[in-house]
Formats: sequence, structure tokens, C-alpha cells
Amino acid sequence: MFTVSLCMIVRDEEESLGRCLSTVYDLVDEIIIVDTGSTDRTKEIALTYGAHLFDFTWVDDFSAARNFAFAQAKMTYIFWLDADDVLLEVDRERFAALKALDNFDYDSVSMPYHLMVDERGKPVHYLRRNRLVRRKCNFAWHGAVHEYLAVAGEILHSEIAITHEKNKPYTDRNLQIYVRRKEEGEVFDPRDQFYFANELFDHARYEEAAEQYQLFLDGGLGWIEDQIWACQKQSECYAHLKQPEKQIQSLTRTLAIDLPRAEICCRMGAFFVEKQDFPKAIYWYRQATLLERPHSSMGKVDESAWTWLPHIQLCYCYDRIGDQRKAKIHHDMAKLYYPTHPSVAYNEAYFAKLEQLDWVEQ
Repeated sequence: MFTVSLCMIVRDEEESLGRCLSTVYDLVDEIIIVDTGSTDRTKEIALTYGAHLFDFTWVDDFSAARNFAFAQAKMTYIFWLDADDVLLEVDRERFAALKALDNFDYDSVSMPYHLMVDERGKPVHYLRRNRLVRRKCNFAWHGAVHEYLAVAGEILHSEIAITHEKNKPYTDRNLQIYVRRKEEGEVFDPRDQFYFANELFDHARYEEAAEQYQLFLDGGLGWIEDQIWACQKQSECYAHLKQPEKQIQSLTRTLAIDLPRAEICCRMGAFFVEKQDFPKAIYWYRQATLLERPHSSMGKVDESAWTWLPHIQLCYCYDRIGDQRKAKIHHDMAKLYYPTHPSVAYNEAYFAKLEQLDWVEQ
């Protein structure tokens, strides 16, 4: 059985740190907590779980703090979490089973990161992150904001999920870091161009965000998944700015980057629903139902686009053109995926009423 150091960077996390550590403390062999300036009970809570506590002066650089945390680790592998992450019981069991494996010889283990779950506890948005890495590989974090861990070698893509349960309000901290860096004359690399655009978008600065996405895309150097995401978010910018021609152009640009994604097909379908052009909407939603998922993708996934959403929309579109038979088929498909969704319940009542009217007329 290999040993594990849990490494975390925190600041003012008294509301969430205990919850996080309670789901993982007994699965790891040491806990490294690097505090970047807490003024609440964060340190006290960390010590109750036997953590090794270190102070780190904040320098507007997440990678610097994370690399400092990694440098304190002593075990064979390093596992990292944020304070608003948890392991659910099924994932605790998977982690324990992984740790008990004989001849474990991987350099990194990726895990799904559930960014949002629905009322059933099923993931809505998720991506993969390299979470568990061999310490002697000396993998390092890069990027002051939206940092990433650069790994290489043998990678295991596990099903151990980390669930994000954020309870602190979002701030403009990351945006302001980017703005200061830009004002100081720094030239952003493609990754920072992309994440700067995301921060602008998240703060409703849509015109600036669209321009920043364009700068990133025109460079042609970003990761494929980031390019596709940038096109989708740029399209949303243009929707907010009431520029439909640019909106559809951003979506179609993805087709020149890689194979279609269900998320993009659903966005295309929604664009044509808005225009009441149901044949075109049907075409794109049908494409979403026919696609094969990319295997072991590290990019962000909207689970609804790959399951129930296109079927609900196809039900609506077919009904609008008077084809109730096909509408019912897609309602039944959506119901298989998500029987408790409000739209499924509404459609179920709608088709029951249609059947009753048919029976009365007969």
C-alpha cells in the first residue's frame, strides 16, 4: 500500500475546511495545510485533524502557494484538494480500494471533478483533473491564476470523483489579478488569454470577453478543449450583445477545430429554436443524440447535452411541426434519462391529455 500526503492551500475557510477534511483525513497519511493569511478559525480547524500547518505570504500567485505545499510533502504520492471539495462515500471507498492495490506504478491519477450536481446527486458539469501524483516525479504547478499541474508518464484515469460544494460567494479576485498583470504590461500566454476571457465573461463584461476569446482563438495555440469552450462562451457573449450572426459564427468555428461536441450541437439547436426554424433545430439536436463521447477527455462536460436535453428539445420541436409521434418517442427517451425533470413531468401530462382526447374522439 502506497502512502499519501494531502496538500491544500487555504484562506478563511472555517465554513468548509472541516467538512472537506472529514471526508478524507482517514484515507491519507499526512495532511499539509498551507495558510495564505486566514483571520478566522481555519488554522484551528486544520490542527484538529492533525494537519502540519505552514504559513505562506500571498503574492497573487496560486502556483507559488501550491508548489510550496507540495514541497512539504513526505509521502510516496501527493493528493490535492481545495477546501470546498469533498469525497462522497462511494468515492471514499474507491480511493481506499485504489490505495490497497498491489504493484501500483502510476505517475498520476486523474479523477472526475463534479462542479455541479442535480437534486439526484448526479453530475451536471464535470471535468477531469490530475489529483494524485508520484512525489518523486517533482511535478510542478504553473500559472498565477487558474493554475494547472503539469504531469507526464503513466496516467490512470480513475472513477474516484471529487465533488465541489462551494459555499463562499464568488469574488472578482482572479479578474483583478489579471487586470493588474495586464496594466503592468505583461503579455499573456494562450492559457492566460483564455482564462482572462472567462473572468471577463463571468463578470458580464461581454464585449471585452468576446475580444479576448478572439485573441486566444486567432493564436491557434490553445488546447483543443479550451478552443471549443472559447467558441461556445464567445457565442454566449454575442447572444448577450444581440449579435446573432457572430453568435452562430462562433459556434460553427468549432467544427473546424475538432469533431462535433454534443454541447455545441445543443447550442446550435437552441439558436434555431430561437428563430422558430424547427427543421434546422431538429437537425442539430439529433446530431447531439448520435455522437460518441470523447474517451478520457479532460475538458469540461455538460452531462445534459449528452443525455436528456436534446431529447426534451426534440420533443418540443417535433410537437411544434405537428409530428406528435416523434415528439412522444423523444419524450420517452428523455424520461429514461431524467424521469424527475420538471419538463419531463410537464410533457408526461401533456401526452396523457392528448391520448385522452384521442380516446374521446374515437
